[in-house]
Amino acid sequence: MFQISKETLARLRETYKPGTLVELVSMNDPYPGKLQPGCRGRVTAVDDIGTVFVNWRCGSSLGIAFGEDHAVILDDVVTVCYGERKEWDTREEAIRFFKEGMACSEGSERERYTNIVLALEAGEKEATDGE
Repeated sequence: MFQISKETLARLRETYKPGTLVELVSMNDPYPGKLQPGCRGRVTAVDDIGTVFVNWRCGSSLGIAFGEDHAVILDDVVTVCYGERKEWDTREEAIRFFKEGMACSEGSERERYTNIVLALEAGEKEATDGE
């Protein structure tokens, strides 16, 4: 039976905390069903043998097997603008959206978008328009 060291397991649990957004890169499973590379989901747990369980958006319940499958962690962020909260899968996507908004606006609206862009570029996990 496959054994994983306590140190490696601790590192996996620290890296793949519940709520972390991941994207599947590859899976060594002959019957992956709906789960295909590019599918995204949020981590729910890491078990004692290092399997990372994910609530996949495609509805699959397959776990990411340590040493067999590969997923990447996405740099997801949240923005709040005009009171509307939005979750973004990637920081870059959110920055691009609000920079486009800055280019097409002026006055207080441009200031709102600028506040968000600056917070995101500074590495904040949640950015607001300052209102």
